[in-house]
Amino acid sequence: MSNYATRAYANVGVNTTVESASPHKLVLMLYDALLKQMRIAKLHIERSETAQKAAAISKAITLIDQGLRLGLDLERGGSIAAQLLALYDYSTQRLLHANMHNDIAALDEVIQLVEPIRSAWATINPDAQRGQGVGP
Repeated sequence: MSNYATRAYANVGVNTTVESASPHKLVLMLYDALLKQMRIAKLHIERSETAQKAAAISKAITLIDQGLRLGLDLERGGSIAAQLLALYDYSTQRLLHANMHNDIAALDEVIQLVEPIRSAWATINPDAQRGQGVGP
């Protein structure tokens, strides 16, 4: 998982010490960066800044596709991993829609879906999740 998360984080230009972060912390960082990019995209839509909006949404999709989605272990993660995969697929579709139609409501929808997962992830004891295979 950590290689995927590190690459996804690097792909969106985040300058931090991801190399030393635990897998649990990397997932939290991915969620935080995803939420940030979606909020940035909303601002660019409001300002009619098409190129910047597209760049922020592209970064958000990269965080999902190359970080969160690839970090899932569907064999060991069971139904939780499958549900997260479906959520990531849906979120990507909504982000593409938001990009094509300048749809702030679609961005808000994805933010509202991701925030509770990010909050729940933040409360997880990393030592308790070892060997569970759920991933992000």
